[in-house]
Amino acid sequence: MILGLGNDLIDIRRIERVIEQYGDRFLDRVFTAAERRRCDRRANRAASYARRFAAKEACSKALGTGFRRGVFWRDLGVVNLPSGQPTMRLTGGALQRLDEMIPIGMMAQLDVSLTDEPPMAHAVVIISAVPCAAS
Repeated sequence: MILGLGNDLIDIRRIERVIEQYGDRFLDRVFTAAERRRCDRRANRAASYARRFAAKEACSKALGTGFRRGVFWRDLGVVNLPSGQPTMRLTGGALQRLDEMIPIGMMAQLDVSLTDEPPMAHAVVIISAVPCAAS
């Protein structure tokens, strides 16, 4: 059952300008250490950061909160499964909000799609409730 859907579109050049202007101050405020390591290894790091920025925005929309009610940028981290598929790791207020959304006997599944076609980056996040696996 789908509980939340969010999407976001951002101009990669905007993220590039913000990184140039604010550098680590911006990156530390918005991105997790794991995201920073992954993005900084990329040839086009601004596009990588922009995709993750869009995913954070999309996830905050899927949670129904935006960046308020205790949900902060670094509470939403884009991580990759062993297959390479992106997903979200939520902490803090974002995780608390997610827990409030999930019906009893269900668990959360976060599906993430990231793409870019310069100069734009786009992300979609779907939050679903799926039955808990039997032990």
